[in-house]
Amino acid sequence: MNIDQVKKLAYELRLFGVYEACESRAAEAAASALPPLELLQLLLKDEQNQRKSAQSKRLVSRAQFRYEADLEDWDSSFDRGIAKARLKELATLGFYQRKDNMLIYGKTGEGKTQLAISVGRRLCRDGIPTAFFSTNLLLEEVQAERAAGNYLAFVRKLVKTNVLVLDDFGLRRYTHEEATTMLDILEDRYRKGSIIVTSQVDAKGWKTLFDDPVIAEAIVDRLANPSQVITLKGGSYRERLGKKDLPN
Repeated sequence: MNIDQVKKLAYELRLFGVYEACESRAAEAAASALPPLELLQLLLKDEQNQRKSAQSKRLVSRAQFRYEADLEDWDSSFDRGIAKARLKELATLGFYQRKDNMLIYGKTGEGKTQLAISVGRRLCRDGIPTAFFSTNLLLEEVQAERAAGNYLAFVRKLVKTNVLVLDDFGLRRYTHEEATTMLDILEDRYRKGSIIVTSQVDAKGWKTLFDDPVIAEAIVDRLANPSQVITLKGGSYRERLGKKDLPN
């Protein structure tokens, strides 16, 4: 059997990692006299890596992040309220393993959404399904699904998602119907997965966003307990980037 036949067979079996790597691995085996089992192990590792990469790309696409951002690219050239050691800890996804939520606070432009997306993309790279929503747009989508008679199916979909990112939570007050929708989602998800929340308002101020104090208490409790809190600072990062582009 020649290399073309091996590639053809690998492609037919949908072993795309083997398909891509078999020529280079065959050359490596010939040059280094690799034992057959070691060569097989390398090819299987190539296949595993290819599948993980393909899965990650699918999850990132489905998550519908607003833009690309990664933890490795976080600018720590000035104090933004999160140390490099904390960024490394976030990359281990310990909060998700413990089923904690993550609350990211900060003023406009300080990088809340960037950090949430960076963590979300890291989750996807680890094969963890994640969904990104602007809170206001999510509530509009829920309203549309309710009108179409698909409310329960849509809520079940949100509940099953391992990690839910709610961006810009608390920009306005919420109606009673919106509050009950949030509680439906949070109640069914509680301790089953994680939620990442970005907000300009900390949890102490969230209760004022809802008319019904009982529902407000329940929503805040399910978001804040248990949770990790990150408070960003340093002013608008977007303004700093803009100034870098200006002539001296």
